[in-house]
Amino acid sequence: MSPCHPLVAKRPSVTPSCHERKVTDETSPCHPCHLKGVMSMIQDVPYASLKVGDSAEMSKTISETDVYNFAGICGDFNPLHVDSEAAASSPFKQRIAHGMLAASLISAVLGTALPGKNTIYMEQNLQFNAPVFIGDTITARVEVTELKPGKNVARLKTEALNQAGKKVIEGYAVIMKKD
Repeated sequence: MSPCHPLVAKRPSVTPSCHERKVTDETSPCHPCHLKGVMSMIQDVPYASLKVGDSAEMSKTISETDVYNFAGICGDFNPLHVDSEAAASSPFKQRIAHGMLAASLISAVLGTALPGKNTIYMEQNLQFNAPVFIGDTITARVEVTELKPGKNVARLKTEALNQAGKKVIEGYAVIMKKD
């Protein structure tokens, strides 16, 4: 069986013996054997090391499968996302990805890169500036703008840009970092 998570697929350290555990869905990227490789790639920036201006980003190309999977997870089957015929008569003239699908990439940056492990997401403000289309490559960026050391709390500017550099989402997040 090949690992289903794209990050794990590049890591040969996944051991088939872990499939002997009694886990109900071995194809899930959250299956214990798959998490081992993914967890080793998560950054852990201590709160004391954070500085105003620190930043991180990640990019992902939004696929049709991503849109359908996200619709299934959240229950948002708006025809603008899942019905090409209906979307053709919309102002966008084609299907668009869920805004929260693109915004979830911000969460991925916070939870895996800056500050990474043990980050508690406390608040998020979002402004959706432009549609995200299937096939767009979205780059989510975060930048530390304020630190509250006594509480291990930070405020970060958040944004997502498409492959043309157009800002499709902007806002801010407030996180707490547990060291």
